Amino acid sequence: MASIIRKKIKKHTYYYYVESKRVNGKPTLVNQKYLGTAESISKKISLTSKIPEPLYSIVLDFADISLLYDLALRLNVVDTINKHSKKREQGISIGDYILLAAINRAVAPASKSEMAHWFSKTVLSRLLPIDAKHLTSQNFWNHMCLTDDDISRIEDDLVVSIVHNYNIDTSHLIYDATNFFSYISTKQKSALAKRGHSKEKRSDLRIVGLSMMISPDCNIPLLYDTYPGNKPDSKQFNVMLSKLKQRYEKLLNKSADVTIIFDRGNNHQDNIDLLENEDFPLYYVGGLKKNQCADLFGIEKSKYTQLAGECFERVTAFRTTKYVYERDMTVVVTFNQNLYDGQMQGILFNMEKTYDNLSTIQKQLIKRAEGIVTKGRKPTAASVEKQVKAALKLEYMDDIFDYELTTLNGIPFVKFILNETKLLHLQKTILGKTVLFTNRHEWSTEQIVASYRSAWHIENAFSQLKDTDHLTVRPFFHWTDQKIKVHIYYCVLAYRLCCILKKELLLHGIDESINKILEHLNELKYIITVLGTSKSDILCSFSQASNMAEKIATHYNLKNKYLPVR
Repeated sequence: MASIIRKKIKKHTYYYYVESKRVNGKPTLVNQKYLGTAESISKKISLTSKIPEPLYSIVLDFADISLLYDLALRLNVVDTINKHSKKREQGISIGDYILLAAINRAVAPASKSEMAHWFSKTVLSRLLPIDAKHLTSQNFWNHMCLTDDDISRIEDDLVVSIVHNYNIDTSHLIYDATNFFSYISTKQKSALAKRGHSKEKRSDLRIVGLSMMISPDCNIPLLYDTYPGNKPDSKQFNVMLSKLKQRYEKLLNKSADVTIIFDRGNNHQDNIDLLENEDFPLYYVGGLKKNQCADLFGIEKSKYTQLAGECFERVTAFRTTKYVYERDMTVVVTFNQNLYDGQMQGILFNMEKTYDNLSTIQKQLIKRAEGIVTKGRKPTAASVEKQVKAALKLEYMDDIFDYELTTLNGIPFVKFILNETKLLHLQKTILGKTVLFTNRHEWSTEQIVASYRSAWHIENAFSQLKDTDHLTVRPFFHWTDQKIKVHIYYCVLAYRLCCILKKELLLHGIDESINKILEHLNELKYIITVLGTSKSDILCSFSQASNMAEKIATHYNLKNKYLPVR
């Protein structure tokens, strides 16, 4: 039964819409809504009154922020961080700072000096009682005080929780390493930021290394390490294997039956010895370098057999046993027609570019020999050869182009030709082929190949961490090793939360990239419209968004959960 009642509060009369029903035979109030004073009600229902124009609206980032925040709450991220970090019970906790930094990295990476402004434009400013004065870059810096041991203990607890709560398959782990360039000054002392081989082609800058072991199940990182940028990949692989062996049974409370997938850059005798150490043996699938198995590339394609399965439609393989790294290994040579076609396309492009570059060198030398060009430094045999070698640096070009240094009118000259025989040999023996090795002798050839192919998951993970719109690790806004480690920790945490979100959404029929998911969710904003000066003059609503964003919001009940936010 519905009715309107009035209440007198401090000499003022207010009206309420109420609903009641009988509960256990007694009339009970079940719903109540404030209507206002008689004057305000009269104003609202007057036929002559105009609809008031909004004074202003506040638009807050909502769906992406609240969903990652909700996920972090369910995983007890803040409590776990606070449990293993030391801070007096005052102000914002270290866990809160780290989570804010992680969510920011996921949706709109910003420097610490911009965090207060970003925070004020999100629904978190209404959910969390945090004053903007606590979000200065200095306060963030002060709270990025996690030690290596703190991070290790936090990681242990979170990984165990994630593996058990989400039933993560840990029998296959994919390993790889990458690095990130920084703008850290050469004069700044750092054991992490070193000059080395930058995988982003920034050899002019100092780099920091990041290695990870992930599950193919939505690329969820289970183990990671930050290390000096000049450390060889194969040596870092040894460090990660040792960490895995130390922590696997302790964390997951079960014996290891793990297959490690890694690429050729991690090949080393010490690593294979560690993988097969009797105290904690592991299985593995890796790739062999050409100089380790040159004889296998010459096997006739007639000896290859077609692999079963739709994903192997254009793939054939030859399987054998080979003594590698002081052991008998199961070795599989694959020929992938799609890979061959792609490589040939690249070679044809490189051939044309190399031919043009060599022709340009020739023409310049002819002009010099004929006296057309007289200024500038006179070419020498050494300088000409250096130019030629630079022109042949594109992949496979040094293998298929022949050149000879001669003289023309006393000036060094170069003759070159495309060697068709060498090109044919390259096509028959190298292109389209990959050689794999494993101690999973009982596996089928298809299982071995499919396992090695899964390495794309780690490549995808690193690509995401280098994306400049979401989850980017760089640029670093920190200059000390300890702060860099904390920075990378919350970047990995952000990526981990997004991977878990992707896994949850897959169960509900949403199969999209992390970027696409975050972009769609960002369309759904929380809007506060202010019509007047009283609380009753405030309207809360949501912006229109894509079908995907609405579907996700409905599944997580986001609108009902956060609608009262003021």
